[in-house]
Amino acid sequence: MLDAARTPPFGKLIAIALLAGIGAGLALPRACPWGLSLPILILAALMWWRSPRWRAFAAAGFGFALVSLHAVYALSLQLPPQWEKRDVAVTGRIVELPLHEPRRTRFEFRVDDDAAQPSPLRGRLLRLAWYDERIEPRQVLAAGQRWRFVARVRAPRGLRNPGGPDAEKYALMQRLSATGYLRDPENAQRLAEARGLQAWRESISNRIAARVNSDASRFVRALALGDTRALGERDWSVLRANGLTHLIAISGFHVGLVAGFFALFARGLWWLWPGLGRRVPAAVAASVAAMLGGLLYAASVGFALPTVRTWLMIAVIAGLRLSRRPFHAFDALALAAIAVLLADPLAVLGAGFWLSFLGVAWLLWCLPDQADSRGWRERLRAFVSAQGVASLGLLPLGVLLFGQASLAGPFANLIAVPWWSLLVVPLALIGTGLEALHAGAGEFAWRWAAACFEPGWPWFEALADSGLALWWLPEARWFALPLALIGAFWLLLPRGVPGKALAVLLWLPLLWPDRHLPAHGEAELVVVDVGQGLSVLVRTANHALLFDAGPAVRDGFDAGERAVVPALHALGVRRLDRAVASHADNDHAGGLAAVLRAFPAGEVSAPPEAEGEALQHIAIRPCEAGRSWTWDGVRLRWLHPPRHFPYLGNESSCVLRIDSRHGSALLTGDIGEVIERDLVRRAAVSPEDDLRADVVLVAHHGSGGSSDPAFVRATGARHALVSSGHGNRFGHPRADVLERWARAGAQTRDTAADGALRVGLRAGGTTVETRRQAHPRLWDATRRTDPGLSYRPD
Repeated sequence: MLDAARTPPFGKLIAIALLAGIGAGLALPRACPWGLSLPILILAALMWWRSPRWRAFAAAGFGFALVSLHAVYALSLQLPPQWEKRDVAVTGRIVELPLHEPRRTRFEFRVDDDAAQPSPLRGRLLRLAWYDERIEPRQVLAAGQRWRFVARVRAPRGLRNPGGPDAEKYALMQRLSATGYLRDPENAQRLAEARGLQAWRESISNRIAARVNSDASRFVRALALGDTRALGERDWSVLRANGLTHLIAISGFHVGLVAGFFALFARGLWWLWPGLGRRVPAAVAASVAAMLGGLLYAASVGFALPTVRTWLMIAVIAGLRLSRRPFHAFDALALAAIAVLLADPLAVLGAGFWLSFLGVAWLLWCLPDQADSRGWRERLRAFVSAQGVASLGLLPLGVLLFGQASLAGPFANLIAVPWWSLLVVPLALIGTGLEALHAGAGEFAWRWAAACFEPGWPWFEALADSGLALWWLPEARWFALPLALIGAFWLLLPRGVPGKALAVLLWLPLLWPDRHLPAHGEAELVVVDVGQGLSVLVRTANHALLFDAGPAVRDGFDAGERAVVPALHALGVRRLDRAVASHADNDHAGGLAAVLRAFPAGEVSAPPEAEGEALQHIAIRPCEAGRSWTWDGVRLRWLHPPRHFPYLGNESSCVLRIDSRHGSALLTGDIGEVIERDLVRRAAVSPEDDLRADVVLVAHHGSGGSSDPAFVRATGARHALVSSGHGNRFGHPRADVLERWARAGAQTRDTAADGALRVGLRAGGTTVETRRQAHPRLWDATRRTDPGLSYRPD
């Protein structure tokens, strides 16, 4: 039985309690007010230190209060609402490597902390974009430069969808104050040339690109400097499919590798000159060298959060070795976790924190004696066992965090980990170190690194394209991860433990979750949050239809790729029986190509004679009024356009009616008042064209040219759904349009405020669930309150 009176102040139990308190603080829908968090923090700190019996509870309370204060502070940094969409003149420094995309350049900008800057932005971090085809930003912008810009800014805001990235969470983690873009870039003033650590990183990256005449040079830059800007989407898809992103994106693995090499180097010096041991013991020298090596590498990659986190772990372990006191590996891991959590409790929001600590914990628990292996057979067996333990133990976490499992990962890592770790990475780092000492000295090492990397990459590409590498999994319930981790623990118990086959059952809620498919005669609609555009998934018991796919805009954002495809994966869609482009406008059809690459559709429908870049080279089946079909007891019918109707853009939008046994819905595209009145006229003549519906997708994003009063009355809708982008320049949806639907008895929902909308036409009635309500987050940009109570408005 645990003796609470002897609980050490920084042991395993304290680390778990601290983590639990931080998790509880972040799980709240609103941050705890600082006026309450600060007293809790002080009281918990006193109890932690002075009351051993209550240390675990005190640590949990301390973690809760600490993360609440950090969250309140991070959110208070964000731009106030009265400054939204203003043009502001700011002076500051580019603090990261600019990311050059086909039509824009994005960069992080630290505003000067002086009285000349706008008060809400002094000393704050901004993420800005440069759009100007007259000036090539890649020839102008560089990390470490000082500039004066005029920018239009707004508080960080992101889309909220099943399976999609959470930009608002990322902004919280990075303490990002605002995002925006430059106004009149040709008038921007460069105040000082590049200097500092980031400027050095960019110059070394440019040297690698210039001197390594090989396709693999982009990977050498990534491994040596953390510069992944040259990696394309194809590269990342191959890495994800093979479970190799942890080896390319700068992570704790690289820091640990560098620290290990420095420690070995120190050991080698002490072995060559034994007299050094009389002054400084070899173990002390190796520990100090590991700390210094890790710190130098963390600096060379810009002190990225994963590298700082790992360096703290190395520093803690080195410090324990320097103390010359016996310690268990788990105690060192717990102390490192405490150090990371105290330094930045918001680190738990990142996947890297969990993968790093949980991965090490699994290895320490399952393979405690492998480090003592001496023969090559024992070392090989230990390496293979480590890969198996890591793959099985981290699989549940990977599924929860990324919605996918790499079936090829264990095999790809067996090759990539030793090959890249022992050859490619050391050569890339040696080249960087030599180049730092003398210009041109690192070229040979970089070329060797590229030559070592190149032979294996085609094999990884073939493995990724095999169709067996990646397994997409639907979004699971909250209890699926704990059950799966218990199942992994059970499976990794020593041989002879009975009932291991039953442990597989604990994985079922995670690997085969309930997709909540409609029953026969029921239907479900999911309006995906794509910003200023439209995409709606329609599902029956065994079929799926996608009505539009969102925009693919000139700045490189493709809603089909970034929002629709992840949402379809998270919702458990395995195929699309039909895809629809309601018309050829980019905000509806732009993302279609990306969706069709991931989900080849049985057929594609669009208005007759629709033309547009998104519809090129696609076989189209026209959506003509009167055509209908039935899926699983649900009838779907086109109401517009009629046969021989000329293509007129918005006015030619496909209008789809969905009739289930328990309710009906109307998807209207971008039709205007003229077409709406024509639909009312046709409905009065033909019962087949009835407009009455429980749910209506408000036409043209709620513009003033749609939602004719007669049409609104004819639908008799109980729910009116709008798909629009937050703060869009068109002013959609119009207030008078929303009021018109409300007066008719409809409850209005907008993706800009509510995120993805999930509509059920089921036996229990018609329901509408919003993503932001169903999954509340304390960093939700739509629910800002006063910082004295919670956090600052945006």
